[in-house]
Amino acid sequence: MIKASINLQDLRRRIYLKSKKEEAHEFWGLYVHICKFETLAEAYILARKNNGSAGIDGITFEDIEEIGVAKYLKKIREELVNRTYMPQRNRKHEIPKNNGKVRVLGIPTIKDRIVQGALKLILEPIFEADFQDGSYGYRPKRTAHQAVKKIEKAIVSGKRKIIDLDLSNYFDTVKHHVLLAKIAVRIIDKEVMHLIKLMLKVNGKEGVPQGGVISPLFANLYLNEVDKMLEKAKEVTMSKGKYTEIEYARFADDIVIAVSSHSSMKWLLPKVIKRLKEELNKIQVKVNQEKTKVVNLEKGARISFLGFTLKRRRTFSGKWGVLTTPQIKKRTKVLQKIKEVIKRHRTSGIFEIMIKEINSILRGWVNYFSIGNSLNCFSYIRDYVEKKVRRYLMKQRGKKGYGWKRWSNDWLYKEVGLFDNYKLTQRPK
Repeated sequence: MIKASINLQDLRRRIYLKSKKEEAHEFWGLYVHICKFETLAEAYILARKNNGSAGIDGITFEDIEEIGVAKYLKKIREELVNRTYMPQRNRKHEIPKNNGKVRVLGIPTIKDRIVQGALKLILEPIFEADFQDGSYGYRPKRTAHQAVKKIEKAIVSGKRKIIDLDLSNYFDTVKHHVLLAKIAVRIIDKEVMHLIKLMLKVNGKEGVPQGGVISPLFANLYLNEVDKMLEKAKEVTMSKGKYTEIEYARFADDIVIAVSSHSSMKWLLPKVIKRLKEELNKIQVKVNQEKTKVVNLEKGARISFLGFTLKRRRTFSGKWGVLTTPQIKKRTKVLQKIKEVIKRHRTSGIFEIMIKEINSILRGWVNYFSIGNSLNCFSYIRDYVEKKVRRYLMKQRGKKGYGWKRWSNDWLYKEVGLFDNYKLTQRPK
């Protein structure tokens, strides 16, 4: 059993505190910590927890465990120490999108995942100290739910002119020289910079691969100046030292900016758009004009953010609130996955395995959408799944219908164990 030393936790804490206290401090002498066995061991633990398939070399976690994890990590350490380590190209994996296009993931080899993970463990606390409050994607102790709730709160407080920003092929178009310049502001360790260059260049002249362990950290760093601009805008437009006229939330490349709807603030929206374009132009990031929109929620419009649809509505008390529900396309997608699982098991007839697969899909989906006003959607999904499972059971017996009299709900949910935990983690106000 490989276990990381608590010394690594202490090191990361010290690095973070140093970075937070001294904003202009330049870090060096980091490479030795990346090469340490305990850092590589922790990186392996994290990679193994995420599991994932093999990279271009075909080596799996099972292969590594057969060799011996400690032995495998020692070999990686030798390569890093002797400066002979060379990353391999990522294995391309295409994921279909709703619009008929595909999202291309770059799957690194497990060896490269370990090295990227070790690098991230040392660099993350440095840049985490620099990141802004409105950034939520792939950061410690920050979630998509927090980002959605922040926008809900902004809408309720009067910021109902919304910039729903979509960046065009963001991860694929990150400019390496711009990214390296941003990293170099804080990192003056030549060996670390050389390692980063190797990782970036092996997969092309630009871009950070979606699927890379270190990519989310780099992607957040790349947009950090945009976040800083928005934080500054919040500060300079604050009235009476308390009420903000702008709010924003960013999760990786998904950005929503809420601007005051007050009549005295008509000038603010075009000003924010202008500054936004200026900051994005500096880092050569293009905006997807087709998907980017500016809407006024006071006029009945709605926005989509992180899989949720948000719109204004009257609450039972008569006050204005926000209706937050899962996007219809997200609901359709999960139901399609359930349908495919049931269809695949019609020939195998292994009912228990089918239920286990369905439960796994539902558990993850419901857990993600367990905020806001999702109960009606949950009810729809529950009814759909129950009917599909009942139809499956009847067809296995060569009969039609749903078997309402043959099988009770208690049997289906309690004895069979079909997922039934359709609950919200927080009730809407």
